[in-house]
Amino acid sequence: MAQADPGPRILIVGAGFGGVAMAIELRKHGFSDITLLESAPEPGGTWFHNSYPGAACDVPSPLYSFSFAQRTDWTHLCSPQPAILRYLQEVTRSFGVEPLIRFNSIVQDCTWDGDARKWTVRTADGAEHVGDALVIATGQLHQPVIPDLPGRDVFTGKQFHSARWDHGYDLTGKRVAVIGSGASAVQFVPEIAPKVGHLTVFQRTGNWFLARRNRPYPFPVRWAIEHVPFVQPLLRNFYYWYAESLTAAIRHPKTLGKVVGLRSAAFMKRKVKDPELRRKIWPDYTFGCKRVLFSSHFLPALTRPNVDLVTERITELTETGVRTADGRVVEVDCIIWGTGFATNDFMFPMEIRGREGLDLREVWAEGAHAHLGITVPGFPSMFLLYGPNTNTSGGSIIWYLEQQAAYVRQALELVRDRNAAAIEVKPEVEAASDAALQRRFSGTAWVDCDSWYRNENGRIVANWPGYMRDYLTAVKEINGNDFELVR
Repeated sequence: MAQADPGPRILIVGAGFGGVAMAIELRKHGFSDITLLESAPEPGGTWFHNSYPGAACDVPSPLYSFSFAQRTDWTHLCSPQPAILRYLQEVTRSFGVEPLIRFNSIVQDCTWDGDARKWTVRTADGAEHVGDALVIATGQLHQPVIPDLPGRDVFTGKQFHSARWDHGYDLTGKRVAVIGSGASAVQFVPEIAPKVGHLTVFQRTGNWFLARRNRPYPFPVRWAIEHVPFVQPLLRNFYYWYAESLTAAIRHPKTLGKVVGLRSAAFMKRKVKDPELRRKIWPDYTFGCKRVLFSSHFLPALTRPNVDLVTERITELTETGVRTADGRVVEVDCIIWGTGFATNDFMFPMEIRGREGLDLREVWAEGAHAHLGITVPGFPSMFLLYGPNTNTSGGSIIWYLEQQAAYVRQALELVRDRNAAAIEVKPEVEAASDAALQRRFSGTAWVDCDSWYRNENGRIVANWPGYMRDYLTAVKEINGNDFELVR
C-alpha cells in the first residue's frame, strides 16, 4: 500500500516561539516532513538563554502567548522567565513538535542549489540537512554583544553577559559593575542590589519608564481567570488594544505621545526625588524614540545607599576595575554586561547564499530588508520569522509570529498545489513594499534619535512602522502575483 506523500521537506532554524509556531502551523495544514535545528539543548530560544535574576516579559501573558494555546493559570500579569519557558516547552510537547527538533545543532551556513532546487544546511558538527524550503526563525534578540573596550582581557575579576548569566558565581557582598541600563539591566539590577556589597551602574543613555506593578494575582482574580469563561478572552482583547495605544503614542509624538510622555515623566519624578540623580537618569530624546521600559523597581534601586549611577563614558577596563573619561577608576570584583544584542545582525554570522551564489550579507549591506519582513528576492523558498521591520514597540511579537507563520504556510501551499519546486518574491514587489514601509516612519518618534532600531546609516531595520492590525491586513492573504514560481 502506497504511503501518503509527506510533501516538501521543510527546514526550520530555531526552536523558540517562532520556530515552534511555524512547525505547528505546517502540521496543522498537512505538512509533515519538518525538521527544526536548534543550537541549544532544549527549546525556548531567548527564554532559554536569558535566565538572569528577575528576567520576565513586559507584555501581559494573555497577549504574550499563542492564540491557539491560551492558559488560564498564569500567576502574574507579566510572567517571569521560568513560567514562559515552561509554557513554550509544554506547547512544544503537546503539539508534537519536540520529536522534530535536532538539539545542539549550530547552523553555520545555508546554501541554495539552483540545479537541485534544494537548500543545504550545514551545522557545526559537520551534519548536512537538505530541504525544499528554509525558514529562519532566529529572531532579532539572540546574539549577546559585549563592547570591544580596551582592557577586557586585562580585567582579572569575574565578568559575564546578562544573557549568559553565571548562576554559580555568588554576588553576595561583592563590588559589582553593571555596564548598560537597558531592558535586561532594568530587571536584574533591583534583584541583585540588596545582596551585593556595592553596585555601580554605568549608563550611556537615560530611559523613559512606565510603571509595571507585577505582583502575583490575588486568589479571586486567579479564580475568575480560571473559571469564568469570558475573562481570559476579555483580558487578551484589552491588552491588545492597550498595546495598540502605545504604538499610537509613538506614531504621534506631538499629540498622544506628549500625553503618555508626561505620564512617564510624572512616574519617574515620583520614583526619584534627588535632583542630581534625576538629572542623570533623565532621557534627552522624544518619548518612544528608543524602547520604553516598564519597571516600578529599577529607579528606586538606584536610590539605595549601596548603589551609584555613573554617566561618564567608559574608556577602558583595568586589572581591577572600570576607568571613565574623567580618569576615575571604579574598583570592582565583577562586571555584568547588560549591553544587549546584535539586533541588526539577525541570523548572522550564519552564511546564507541564494540563487547563483548571492550572499545575503551583500544584499543587506545598506541594511536588512525583506518583503513584509518575511521573504527576500534571490533566495527562493527562504522565509524569515521576526525578520527585518517586524519588531513591535507596543504589541506582542508572538502575535506577529503567528501571522507570519500563516503567511509562510500559504506560500508553501502555492508551491505544493501548483507542483512547483520553489517560490521567490519579485524584486520590484519587495523594493516597492520596502520603500512604502520606510516612508511610514516619517513623523514618528522612531526617527527622532539613534537607537538599536536603526543601523549606522540611519535606516530603521528592526521595527514595524504601524499597528498590529495593519500587519494582519498586510499578511493575512498571500498575493500570488507578488511571486515567481520556480519550476
